[in-house]
Amino acid sequence: MNILILGRGKTGALVAEVARQRKHTVVVAGTGDNALGAALSPEKLQPVDVVIDFTTPEAVLLNIEACVAAKKNMVVGTSGWYSELPAVRRMVKSSGIGFLYAKNFSIGVNIFFDTVRSAAAALRHEYFGQIFERHHAHKKDAPSGTALALQEIIKDTGGTELEIISFREGEVVGMHEVVLNSTNDTIYLCHDAKSRHGFAEGAVRAAEWLAGKKGFFDFREVWREM
Repeated sequence: MNILILGRGKTGALVAEVARQRKHTVVVAGTGDNALGAALSPEKLQPVDVVIDFTTPEAVLLNIEACVAAKKNMVVGTSGWYSELPAVRRMVKSSGIGFLYAKNFSIGVNIFFDTVRSAAAALRHEYFGQIFERHHAHKKDAPSGTALALQEIIKDTGGTELEIISFREGEVVGMHEVVLNSTNDTIYLCHDAKSRHGFAEGAVRAAEWLAGKKGFFDFREVWREM
């Protein structure tokens, strides 16, 4: 496929590396390359099969609008824009493109989500808890999209919305912990990312899965087929 990657940050660069390893043709556009949407003009997008976005919450909505206008499929790994999900879903469905997003593209994290979903039943049995998340000092949004996904999963299953405590320090790739306490015991659940490679590989595999599809998708629909 011909893939346009938006974002020259650490994750975007790794997505480009993984995509090339998987024999795709890759173009990367950073902030300067995409000033005023220059990288997303109809002419620039004409040869592109799919756009993968790892930019910023401030940029991603304009990027989505440009891909919708150009009828190009899109995978979004940027977090911090989820309050606009209903509007984006409507845009995507009316445009007829394929769109896939994830709060986390890591297979390990998605298995962690399912583990937490099972453990959240403890909250119906006199347990209480908290969510802790740690990321590198350069991460702009807090809480992380993954922590918010955990909070939503736990509320849906356990009936209680847990507090999220966020830390931004050093070069931490991403650590998420769910701690459930009772008078009898404590349950600790943790996912600690060793590198960004799992996120990058998941994003590229999501783009491959999206080829030829139309509609609005969540990464959960992809990883369960892997």
